[in-house]
Amino acid sequence: MEDNILEVQSMKKHFPIKKGFFKRVVGQVKAVDDISFYVKAGETFGLVGESGCGKSTLGKSLLRAIEPSSGSVKFKNRNNEMVDVMDLDQKGLRDIRRDMQLIFQDPYSSLNPRMTVLNIIGEPLICNKIAKGNELRERVKHLMEIVGLNSRHLERYPHAFSGGQRQRIGIARALATNPKFLVCDEAVSALDVSIQAQIINLLEDLQKSLNLSYLFISHDLGVIQHISDRVGVMYVGKLVEMTTTEELFSNPKHPYTEALLSAKPMPNPRLKKERIILKGEVANPAKPPSGCYFHPRCPYAKEICKLEAPSLNEVKDGHHVACHFASELDLKGTVAI
Repeated sequence: MEDNILEVQSMKKHFPIKKGFFKRVVGQVKAVDDISFYVKAGETFGLVGESGCGKSTLGKSLLRAIEPSSGSVKFKNRNNEMVDVMDLDQKGLRDIRRDMQLIFQDPYSSLNPRMTVLNIIGEPLICNKIAKGNELRERVKHLMEIVGLNSRHLERYPHAFSGGQRQRIGIARALATNPKFLVCDEAVSALDVSIQAQIINLLEDLQKSLNLSYLFISHDLGVIQHISDRVGVMYVGKLVEMTTTEELFSNPKHPYTEALLSAKPMPNPRLKKERIILKGEVANPAKPPSGCYFHPRCPYAKEICKLEAPSLNEVKDGHHVACHFASELDLKGTVAI
């Protein structure tokens, strides 16, 4: 599709389980298990799911910060050519990473405490030979200003800033190479709610002014609903549902999505809704159940769910679901009762 900036096909990341004196491989943790999706130019694709479902691993694998086990990641570079990131050598990877950047989850551990703000934001410019000297300093000042920081604080160290300000420094560092695509890995989860709103508004403003595309990873449904154009729902390393934000929240087709939405808090305390409590525990990605990974906890599961794994099929325009009974179930969205 011509307007896609990112196309992911059959992405897998399996971590070996080693035991014994000789560290023999005795199994695999299927952190990301055969995932395919796409991101359009200028849109925000939200990725949501419980902690440990593989969201962050997927985001880092796209950039090859973690080397994937297999799969294809095609990205539209500065020359508007679709390049497979998996086939790039070290030099090609360095070049493509100018256009693909990562905003980390923790604004405290992601910044070097021994480096000033000038050095932190300026490092990508130096590494990619984009700017140096006075030009570097002026470029860093401009980046600080567009993320809402005072450019007079160039020589300060990270400990002198609050959590929200540190995250703004991280965003400025990600923007230093003038990228087209950002992976926002739980970019607001470590911040207070009021600061979360400020950072989300900043990201939306930057998206409009710089024509950015986002993969926004979060476990917070409220944040995902606010910022995303389309949403993918992950469960134990697999994508179980993918559609537009409005369609997902009003008309979910997968039982796991329905359970997630039922846990979303209502902004009005006078309104109540039925909470779906799932039985059992989240499946172990090292020893996933047969068939559909969700079937041990699914209230609608039947015999076929135990025997055959459903594929991610399109049940209506742009609405993809991995469920044998997606067309038959009448599930509830975020509507108060």
